[in-house]
Amino acid sequence: MNPPQLRILFSCFFLLTFCISAQDSAPSEAKSITQNTSESDHHKTLLAAVKATEMDDILDKSGPFTVFAPSDAAFAKFSNKKMQQLINSKDKSDLKSLLTYHIVAGNLTASNILKAMCRGKGKASFTTIQGKKLSAHMEGYDIVLTDPVGNTARITVADVNQKNGVIHEIDSVILPSQM
Repeated sequence: MNPPQLRILFSCFFLLTFCISAQDSAPSEAKSITQNTSESDHHKTLLAAVKATEMDDILDKSGPFTVFAPSDAAFAKFSNKKMQQLINSKDKSDLKSLLTYHIVAGNLTASNILKAMCRGKGKASFTTIQGKKLSAHMEGYDIVLTDPVGNTARITVADVNQKNGVIHEIDSVILPSQM
């Protein structure tokens, strides 16, 4: 094996160990994405946006979905003012576009992401339900997502299993296009 392959293999092992330990503190797998998000202290802005776009019913009863969920701190870094404008706007199309860019159809665990990166020689891409690509690569031990604009977000909590999918908490908001 060459050094890049060894680095990817070691990173995969480390991340899988991290994911297994992260599952110990996971919310109830008997509840939906919406139910567990509403009980979270770290996703109040995300929940407000989901409710404003009336996507709460979809994320409650449909799926499976993979949600790359920005924490409240990630939304603050993006702009609380901009989020409030999007949430309070009469036209919710920009907000819905932003939210659906954070969702992939299916149950995409960290292990699945890593396998895709291994097949893609360190990189993988996934199509969001918004219709645009989201790419993933490793930086050290972290899975990093990159949007079409060049913004990046690290998965900080992986594999929070729900009855209708999985949530990965991310540290930044990713964008389908310039906002």
